[in-house]
Amino acid sequence: MKYLIIGHSVLDHIHYNGKNFIKPGGIFYSALALLNFKDDDDEIFLNTYIQNDNYNLFSDVYEKFDKKYMMTVERIPKVYLNVHDNKERGETYENITSKLEVRLDNLNDFDGILINMITGFDLSLEQLKQIRKNYNGTIFLDVHTLSRGLDENLRRNFRLIPQFNEWAESIDILQSNENEIKTLFNLDDELSIVKEILACGVKNFILTKGENGARIFSLQKREIISMFVPAIKVEAKNKIGCGDVFGSVFFYSYIKTKNIGNALKLANIAAGCSVLYDEVNKFKNLKKDVFTRYN
Repeated sequence: MKYLIIGHSVLDHIHYNGKNFIKPGGIFYSALALLNFKDDDDEIFLNTYIQNDNYNLFSDVYEKFDKKYMMTVERIPKVYLNVHDNKERGETYENITSKLEVRLDNLNDFDGILINMITGFDLSLEQLKQIRKNYNGTIFLDVHTLSRGLDENLRRNFRLIPQFNEWAESIDILQSNENEIKTLFNLDDELSIVKEILACGVKNFILTKGENGARIFSLQKREIISMFVPAIKVEAKNKIGCGDVFGSVFFYSYIKTKNIGNALKLANIAAGCSVLYDEVNKFKNLKKDVFTRYN
């Protein structure tokens, strides 16, 4: 099967527990998870921008993809992340990159398209509408930083997403976390927002809840049904990329099997395993670790 992954690559400057790290980030984690979870005969294409003078940080993963959808730019975004154990991380950006170029020809060659709004500027609403117009398959979108505005100091603070109903009309599967869901519609409670999301035509809405697991909502005979999975119990060593791993494994598993419950369970376990990996090379164990814990 063939999959297309769309999103910005970024250079993460991470401050956590009094230490500073510089690591590849953004769509890198979606790509890393899929690379180590897919079957050997699957083809995955990565639509992103790269920067020559820091490409060495990404190359061990990106060189395993067909590069025809990757483009070189002068600067990719740089993100300063203040990561906390018990609250949402703070984000400040440099080098905000313009929206990605996405080829609209031959989109129907792909069995699924995953869009991860890493910077929130990865695609415009009009681009998403054009993708939907030219593509008949499943579109998965992770809200991610689309939920955050950009102030004069390039800080990213949560805001109500303009025209989100129009974004939702072009999406089959939507993912957000508990902070991001509050930015989708100007409504007071979670269930009201879920109803609005599904009314826009989203078939499945995934709400990730961090250490409390994840829930998926869908409509069945005009009634909202949901399924919940608790998080696996682990001692986290890595706080970055967990949601990206969840989304990519759910997307891949659902496109492969069309089994929502199985995809949700695998994604939840994969996200839990990812926080144990404090080095990129440990992701080679992802598939084995997930299925070892699956029962």
